[in-house]
Amino acid sequence: MFLLVKDVLTQTELGQVLQLAETLKFVDGRVSNPHNTAKHNLQAEMTQPNAAKLSQIAAAAIGRNEQVRNFAFPRRIATPLLSLYHPGMTYGVHADAPYLSLPTGPLRSDVSATLFLEDPDSYKGGALTIHMGSEKIVVKGKPGQMIIYPSTTLHEVAPVTEGRRLAFFTFIESMIPDQAQRELLYLLNEVHALEGFNIQPENRTRLQYISSCLHRMWAR
Repeated sequence: MFLLVKDVLTQTELGQVLQLAETLKFVDGRVSNPHNTAKHNLQAEMTQPNAAKLSQIAAAAIGRNEQVRNFAFPRRIATPLLSLYHPGMTYGVHADAPYLSLPTGPLRSDVSATLFLEDPDSYKGGALTIHMGSEKIVVKGKPGQMIIYPSTTLHEVAPVTEGRRLAFFTFIESMIPDQAQRELLYLLNEVHALEGFNIQPENRTRLQYISSCLHRMWAR
């Protein structure tokens, strides 16, 4: 299950990010995954103060977003990293690593996210392509939008053929690690939010009770 979240970044934040990005030095993207030969892009060097500031802006925006919280049930969110693709760059088909080494300890990657920064019409190619059996889901989000999807999903960034693709990527460790359970709880909560006041109060309370019990049962 995937969710495209609108306006994760405000227009002010988006302007700050794009302005600061112009000051950054970018290095080989494989610095964060040196053994992945499918990866051919650039990544902001995180020792730069402006790179850290950009990541803080993105992390705060993701953490406060209600749709992200309701869909992913975040326990921890990895520091968002800024990636850059020029013409000819790509990230071939892959599944994300199950764990990331962080200073606070390993983070299990349950949910992956791409936060788009560029106007999709400003570059050609570069679509995030998610493989679902014989079908493919192609996403080129608008500036400030973020796509979130299970980290177990095979996906790729198609080759950029013109312009540049600038986007954050990050990973979320969920309180509900099982993908199917996470989706069921999200859907149940959506029904409660959308239909709760159309049913009898006692049944609304029952829905909330079921949701709370399942959350306790499945949380890790």
